[in-house]
Amino acid sequence: MKPQIYALIAAAAWGVGGYFEKRGLLLGGLTPHIGITLRTGVALVLLAAISARHWRTVIDAGTKPLLHVLIGGGLVAGTIGMLAFYAALKAGSVTQVMPIAFTSPLFSVALALILGGEPLQARTLVGAALTVGGIALLSS
Repeated sequence: MKPQIYALIAAAAWGVGGYFEKRGLLLGGLTPHIGITLRTGVALVLLAAISARHWRTVIDAGTKPLLHVLIGGGLVAGTIGMLAFYAALKAGSVTQVMPIAFTSPLFSVALALILGGEPLQARTLVGAALTVGGIALLSS
């Protein structure tokens, strides 16, 4: 399957998930911390089962790659990002929160250009500008 299809599936899952997470937080009077803990718990069980046959690769990966995943995915995105996202969902409307929260590609592109050595192309700048414009339109 093409990477663009996977990306579209991810976007749909996150969009649908965000709607139901917002509803669950409000209907249950749950704190963002409880919401993210429930979400992470379900994901942990399912992903551990799905990835069981690949766990041996962790031993061979080495320290630096594991630190990148643990700090970037576990600490920054998985903890700080998700706690902030859930707090935003609890306090704001889905139509306000989702467009802003999903400006994440802008940050990834900036890091790829600055730290990753990817070339700056005109279409990257146009895409970033269109993203910001779309978010401004959706959020206003």
